[in-house]
Amino acid sequence: MTRIFLAIASILGGLSVAAGAFASHALKEKLTERALEIFQTGARYQMYHALALMLVALLLSRAEVAQTPLTVAGSAFIAGIAIFSGSLYALSLTGIKWLGAIAPLGGAALILGWGCLAIAAFSFE
Repeated sequence: MTRIFLAIASILGGLSVAAGAFASHALKEKLTERALEIFQTGARYQMYHALALMLVALLLSRAEVAQTPLTVAGSAFIAGIAIFSGSLYALSLTGIKWLGAIAPLGGAALILGWGCLAIAAFSFE
């Protein structure tokens, strides 16, 4: 899982940079200020959690660390990014309001990831 999480974290981090640049340049004149803010929130949270996923991968590389909470944390971060950031991107680009109701599910997954990371902290010596 270490390599998988590290690879996914790298891809998601790069994509968040691309999304931020896309918002600043290509979308600036096409979206309302609020829609642009929503899109940028998705990109920002994607980067934060790509870095968190990278931390999970690095912690997993330590043999003495409990792996189950870290594996759940990494999986939750991936799901959370997809659901939270993805729904914000879709909301800002389409204006379909009900997509905003999906974001809290992604937020819950991100919170689960942080909780599992906290649990894993107790396995450190």
